[in-house]
Amino acid sequence: MRTQETASAITPWPVGLFGSAMGLAGLSLAWRLAAQAALAPRWMGDALAVVAWAVFFLQSAVQLRRARYAREAWLAELRHPATQPFAGTFWISVLLLPMLLPEAVASLARGMWLAGVAGMTVFAWWSLSRWLSGGQEEAHVGPAWLIPVVGLLDIPLAYPALGGSSLREAMVFATAAGLVLGLPLLALVFARLMLRPSSPQPALLILLAPFSVGFSAWVAVTGTVDTFARSLFYLAVFLLAVLLPRVYAMVRERPFEFSWWALSFPLAATAVAAQRYAAAWPSTPGRIAAFSLLALSTLAIGALLGLSLRTIVRSRALRAVPAPP
Repeated sequence: MRTQETASAITPWPVGLFGSAMGLAGLSLAWRLAAQAALAPRWMGDALAVVAWAVFFLQSAVQLRRARYAREAWLAELRHPATQPFAGTFWISVLLLPMLLPEAVASLARGMWLAGVAGMTVFAWWSLSRWLSGGQEEAHVGPAWLIPVVGLLDIPLAYPALGGSSLREAMVFATAAGLVLGLPLLALVFARLMLRPSSPQPALLILLAPFSVGFSAWVAVTGTVDTFARSLFYLAVFLLAVLLPRVYAMVRERPFEFSWWALSFPLAATAVAAQRYAAAWPSTPGRIAAFSLLALSTLAIGALLGLSLRTIVRSRALRAVPAPP
């Protein structure tokens, strides 16, 4: 009976909830960049880093218990073509979180990042190999299919701080593969959304990620905010203006679900891109964009965090999970 209660309590926690750690990590980076420009207090970014790490450990513990107590549901999620890409959120978290660690543990951060590089590369290779084997159903195509590609673009982000000269070519590969392979997948998702009936969903904002994360990846590898980088940023902002009203209308009409966390990282990544853009091209429009996107992502992720805590308290999901033996 105890096992059944545990399984029912943790089954609603999808693997994609690692996206919450991604979103919080991205928001922490955005606030730290704002602090470097003397536009925000440093402690805000540091506090968000602590929360991001705490959420990552919590989600890791929940997934381990799902694998033990709700194994069938857990495996079904990892095998289904529509939800399988969300497994990449774990590896993206492993890539992002080392950037939040202090310099005193730089070796640990570098080791974790290298593990994320290996894991994300293998996951992207496996995902693309599976899709190219054929037999995929159109109904399974969705924004989540961009996650393996976005994961590749996340690899170079920590390169300036944690990488070495020997890894530069690997970072160039990750950036090129992410940007180029993202184009056919983006076209496929756009075609699915335009040609078949679909309801708005928070995952729609994942469409921003190839451009916002691509901007940061390009800047990390080249060291400059050139015309191509600025073009990626403008595309991200334009898509945000297109998609945000649809997503906002949806969240107003539906009750909260943990899947809403899918919108957190794209927003945070766009805020990070805006901070880097404003630092490289100081201007009034750039500062307005940086402030507005930071405020938007902070409000959205703060609301998601509050709604999640309220849901957990009401359902007593955590209390139903027994302590490890």
